[in-house]
Amino acid sequence: MSERVTAGVVLIGDELLSGRTRDINLQQIAQFLAPLGIPVVECRTVSDEEDHIVEAVNALRARCTYVFTTGGIGPTHDDITADSVAKAFGVHIGERADAMAILDEWYSKTDTPLTESRRRMARIPDGATLVDNPVTGAPGFQIGNVFVMAGVPKIARGMLEDIAPRLTRGAVTHAVTVSAGGLREGDIADALRALQAGHPGVSLGSYPFFVEQPGGSIKRGTNLVARSTDEGELEAVAQALEAMVREAGGTPARISD
Repeated sequence: MSERVTAGVVLIGDELLSGRTRDINLQQIAQFLAPLGIPVVECRTVSDEEDHIVEAVNALRARCTYVFTTGGIGPTHDDITADSVAKAFGVHIGERADAMAILDEWYSKTDTPLTESRRRMARIPDGATLVDNPVTGAPGFQIGNVFVMAGVPKIARGMLEDIAPRLTRGAVTHAVTVSAGGLREGDIADALRALQAGHPGVSLGSYPFFVEQPGGSIKRGTNLVARSTDEGELEAVAQALEAMVREAGGTPARISD
């Protein structure tokens, strides 16, 4: 492909920044997009403040093929993502009949009152298309290259299924992990740097690990990860990594990703 397809993620919520809630949406979005050939290249976590959301959305939509936001589209006063995204695009936001019909049908099934607060979830920016929510009904939306999703991971995952057919796929990145048992990063840093210089089309990373063994001893080592869209070059680099580990006195082992 002549142009790389990329994604940016904006995680929205004071609860994330305070540490009260641990995010898992970034991981599931990245894992969902990877087989589609769409790597996540940037992620921002921002507070429930309009200016912060607007700035993050505008910055990422200018740099990435697609942007995915999570959080802030519920019924409460601090759910301001829809308004913020409308402001980022410079469009009006208001209650949409199609979104309202979805909410009305959903809540009528459970004999739940459709309060004014819940009606807020039918407010959609002008020009946006709805994103189906198979879990709780309240839709997300797409405007331009930005997809606005719920913050609850199960709901966000369901929305991704509706989004997938709208995405242009890219070249899938493949990965190989070679475990360098007994070696620390410093033992192979120079050789790894030289290997990277010889293969600019492959991304190389090193990740140390420490595993406690029975009896309290610690097993140390480094996992070496190679990533590329070129499977042939990737295999050549994997073999070079194995040879590099042996030369440094370690024991190489491939790990399935």
